[in-house]
Amino acid sequence: MAEQQQQTTLMINSQYIKDLSLEIPHAPEIFKQLNKQPQIQVEVSVATKSLEENVYNVDLNLALNADIEDKKLFILELTYSAVVTLNVPQEHLDPILNIEIPRLTFPFARNIVTQCLMEGGLPPMMLTPVDFAAVYAAKQARKEQN
Repeated sequence: MAEQQQQTTLMINSQYIKDLSLEIPHAPEIFKQLNKQPQIQVEVSVATKSLEENVYNVDLNLALNADIEDKKLFILELTYSAVVTLNVPQEHLDPILNIEIPRLTFPFARNIVTQCLMEGGLPPMMLTPVDFAAVYAAKQARKEQN
């Protein structure tokens, strides 16, 4: 009898905005300075949680801070989440949850950021692609240091 191979599956069951916040603390005065180039900082992190056997929640966290001449232009925080079903070998589970799933959901999160900024009266901003393998490697390095 031939051995049955484990079938690898990855299915995104749902995607949703878990948390979204936009603050423009110096509005409307700051809008007069939009002709100047803002300094923007972007932080990206990923958090995962097992919901049940082979079902996981993956949170993609984006935090954007922008300043114009030492004045806060905006603070935007987004947690965009996905519930996924994974049937993969254990050694592949963590990299798929922390690299592949965020890579698949990032375009949706990027669109939400752009739309939110535009609806807030700010110029549209398109986030550059993120190297989630590097984000994962940095997370693993922090774990090893602790």
